[in-house]
Amino acid sequence: MDKEKIKSLLTFLIAGMISLWFLTPIIFITLSAFATSKDYYNPNYIIPRHYTFSHFYKLFFTLSAGHATLISLSVAALTILLSFLLGVPAGYALSRYKFKGKNTLKLTVLSTRMFPLMILAIPLLIIFMQIGISDTLWGIVLAHTTMVLPFVILITSSIFAGVDIAFEEAALIFGLSRSKAFFKITLPLALPGLAASAIFAFIMSWNEVFVASILTLQNRTLPAQILSTAMDSPDYYKFTAGFIMAVPALVFIFFARRYLVSLWGISLK
Repeated sequence: MDKEKIKSLLTFLIAGMISLWFLTPIIFITLSAFATSKDYYNPNYIIPRHYTFSHFYKLFFTLSAGHATLISLSVAALTILLSFLLGVPAGYALSRYKFKGKNTLKLTVLSTRMFPLMILAIPLLIIFMQIGISDTLWGIVLAHTTMVLPFVILITSSIFAGVDIAFEEAALIFGLSRSKAFFKITLPLALPGLAASAIFAFIMSWNEVFVASILTLQNRTLPAQILSTAMDSPDYYKFTAGFIMAVPALVFIFFARRYLVSLWGISLK
């Protein structure tokens, strides 16, 4: 066997082991989520033999997970939109313009993440109660945007810095305004990286539980709802809730994966 075949075989084995490492928990969560309660607690079955949708029905309609899922999806989408509306122009300015205190500003943006969420949650709750947005969708969106925005600014700044400014200068020479050069030249070239930033922002918002639990009582996100209800239920309901939480993130990554592949392709050139 020549070296190329050995190298290909080792690459295949390593990729298979890594895939198995990540897929095994997802597989067991899925099996446990659909398993009947009798099969789940049967020590003779490693893999359940009988499956049911009744856990999902009770979780969605009795424990209000359906409403919480819609809230989580709405919060994540609005968090991405708001953080990008604020973060993309800031990241572009940091990458394209030179000004005094630029590095200090970057450090200041990053330093906002130094404070633990458990310290910020109570002051946020008091402020939101005073302005009337506590226990509302927009209250959670603003809290999650505050959490995600520093990362979006720094990530997009690095992404735009990787796009050669010569493309924009050429567009300006050919008569485009700076805004048109950005939307027609720079933005399409940066789109793979921005898609990766969107995935990052979505997962951060989707998985966040502490602030959502403090700020809401009626309009809770899915993780907060699970924390307050499903965690006191039998184990198979916990796996059902874990499966519900995993699926949207996996679907989101599945549809955005081609942008990630493009990003890797650009970085390898």
